[in-house]
Amino acid sequence: MKTVGRWLRRGLLFAIGALVLWLLWLLAWVAFWGVVNPGTTRFMEIRLAELREKQPDAVLRQQWVPYERISTHLKRAIIAAEDAKFVDHEGFDWEGIQKAIEKNQKKGRFVAGGSTISQQLAKNLFLSPTKSYFRKAEEAVITLMLENLWSKQRIFEVYLNVIEWGNGVFGAEAAARHYYGVSAGQLGPEQAARLAGMVPNPRFYDRNRSAPGLGRKTAIILARMPSASVP
Repeated sequence: MKTVGRWLRRGLLFAIGALVLWLLWLLAWVAFWGVVNPGTTRFMEIRLAELREKQPDAVLRQQWVPYERISTHLKRAIIAAEDAKFVDHEGFDWEGIQKAIEKNQKKGRFVAGGSTISQQLAKNLFLSPTKSYFRKAEEAVITLMLENLWSKQRIFEVYLNVIEWGNGVFGAEAAARHYYGVSAGQLGPEQAARLAGMVPNPRFYDRNRSAPGLGRKTAIILARMPSASVP
């Protein structure tokens, strides 16, 4: 029994040590990306691997643009569509999370996460697109790091530059050129609202650009944009 107890203690200490090392690794990357623009993300790596299974020479379309060179219309549209309380919350929208929990319980499976922009960025930078409560816990830890080490403007700038916007299309600049042939700074209100409406399911809307649902979402986002607060 003493031998079993000793091994259990060693196993527990090993697990704690591994957790601490993982947290320090995450913290180091978050601090680094606070001042250096990410060249790629975990989500991009996953999508590129998927594309290269069918097309070995496939590449992603993504071009970094500074925050001030991204259309204010797009900033307002994304806030209106994805996270109306972004500038005020500390990383989590507790009302949205409660609604997501209720929806998951009603469906009997994980279908919604109630994610804020900060949480979505945490997922994109480090995690996979799979849905589970364990992954949400990882996401929460990273979100706290982002909110405490970065400004809201930095969080939003990185988010706008790395999120998926189509099949192999990432970031506002690539999306603006892919869908409208203009730069991210030249997007008008309706174009911005339409791009914001694509965010939850970008690859579907890339294939189905005239989907009726997207038109309805665009109109709703346009109506909300004037009241959206951006960092």
